[in-house]
Amino acid sequence: MADRVKTVGWAAHDSSGFLSPFQFTRRATGEEDVRLKVLYCGVCHSDLHNIKNEMGFTSYPCVPGHEVVGEVTEVGNKVKKFIIGDKVGVGLFVDSCGECEQCVNDVETYCPKLKMAYLSIDDDGTVIQGGYSKEMVIKERYVFRWPENLPLPAGTPLLGAGSTVYSPMKYYGLDKSGQHLGVVGLGGLGHLAVKFAKAFGLKVTVISTSPSKKDEAINHLGADAFLVSTDQEQTQKAMSTMDGIIDTVSAPHALMPLFSLLKPNGKLVVVGAPNKPVELDILFLVMGRKMLGTSSVGGVKETQEMIDFAAKHGIVADVEVVEMENVNNAMERLAKGDVRYRFVLDIGNATVAV
Repeated sequence: MADRVKTVGWAAHDSSGFLSPFQFTRRATGEEDVRLKVLYCGVCHSDLHNIKNEMGFTSYPCVPGHEVVGEVTEVGNKVKKFIIGDKVGVGLFVDSCGECEQCVNDVETYCPKLKMAYLSIDDDGTVIQGGYSKEMVIKERYVFRWPENLPLPAGTPLLGAGSTVYSPMKYYGLDKSGQHLGVVGLGGLGHLAVKFAKAFGLKVTVISTSPSKKDEAINHLGADAFLVSTDQEQTQKAMSTMDGIIDTVSAPHALMPLFSLLKPNGKLVVVGAPNKPVELDILFLVMGRKMLGTSSVGGVKETQEMIDFAAKHGIVADVEVVEMENVNNAMERLAKGDVRYRFVLDIGNATVAV
């Protein structure tokens, strides 16, 4: 097709999830498009779930990846914000209707016609492929400015994990200096939640089932306290002390014990995605006027705000940079939880033959 341009990515071809070089095409650069050479792409648990079709809607071949930093190589004639050579970011979604209430109010994430960075269907009927590829083509509106002082590899996970924890803190009012925030889980999301919360001026308690993470939470990440959630004595002392809790754990777990840690009017916000239903004692919540909330990543405006905030306060993820020839090993390690705290793929330096 004349309006398609060949490129190369790393795709899964079946539910084994094994990634291998794959030649495919992207659309030619349109008048409102930005074409970029991908330099780095973060590895998210959702990538692992999707390449293995654990969510049940993967179409193959599947090129995953939705935390992308790259360099602009071409712009359409109507593009105003970017020029060739700019460093830019691409996040969870690459298009929306632009007209609905959600888009007008800068929360495109919840647009009913949202198009994700991969597995969604593009305007021309092709399946959108993600950031585990040598280049991408994105509409200008959904491309983020990358601050000069924000490191590329370590900053890359902010586009997914960072926005996932920043957005609910802002929306639910858990960004006010002096508040006490609990952070459940100290993984890719949790460690960034701690960093953003401390930058907001909050008192932070990390809540975990792993006592071994206490030193990391307090001495490395700067948390104020550490609570072992299975320790009844610790839990009893912490009851009714927190203004809010950000729960980043995706594995199924009980939520009711977390509500006991909240003050009246406290908010438990779940940003992990357990794949099993949860049980709630509504009467208990009613008696304390406590709230269960959820959240996805922020919209374009808020994500750019988050990137700029991170650059100002020196917030980056703790990452391990992985060469592309080791991507499948990284996926195996991710499945075992053997990562501290995010893998980032070095795509810009990858050599590939298909």
